[in-house]
Amino acid sequence: MALRTAVYSHLGKQSKPYAPFSALCKTQIPNLSTHHVHPHLLPSCPHEIRTGLRYSAHAIREAAVEPVAPKKKDEEQNSRNWKIKMLYDGDCPLCMREVNMLRERNKQYGAIKFVDISSEDYSPEENRGLDYKTVMGRIHAILFDGSVVTNVEAFRRLYEAVDLGWVYAITKYEPIATIADAIYGVWAKYRLQITGRPTLEEILESRRKKKVEVCNGNNTCRM
Repeated sequence: MALRTAVYSHLGKQSKPYAPFSALCKTQIPNLSTHHVHPHLLPSCPHEIRTGLRYSAHAIREAAVEPVAPKKKDEEQNSRNWKIKMLYDGDCPLCMREVNMLRERNKQYGAIKFVDISSEDYSPEENRGLDYKTVMGRIHAILFDGSVVTNVEAFRRLYEAVDLGWVYAITKYEPIATIADAIYGVWAKYRLQITGRPTLEEILESRRKKKVEVCNGNNTCRM
């Protein structure tokens, strides 16, 4: 995410973003995935955010052509003592860069339970009633006490769970908190378009058809 890159720049550290914000402080984003973002195009952004967005555009161009990592059984990645559950889109190549990083980090902590919402086994009933369409709209995480967190707060909680809370610490404070959520909101809105995937409506229709095909030969199919 560009915000994370911005934080690295603010702290004087070189970054390697895993999943970028693909948003601008202005709304001119259709060609973001193929064009370099220059700072003079973003006069209303803080310096740190402008710097991060330049890295973000570059990361999108690189990640969009990378294959999605093979899915692993969530049970193999989870700890019985998880503190936070991450609901992620396993079909999203950019998202999987960050998920895989967190998975690797989580091996030391066992604090995150990873749940792939694109899996046929995904159950809203087991995840606070959050259905596929809702979770596809933006990042959701579920705390051990059942509380649901979204947007940049979800990322902050996830990173805190694996002792990387400093990356998002700055997003606790205004005006960075508002700026971060606004930028993430634009990325979430255009995520499918940027990564070259069908619209959400087309994805939902495709999933519905697959379920119907499976249900034709299974009396216990759950729609």
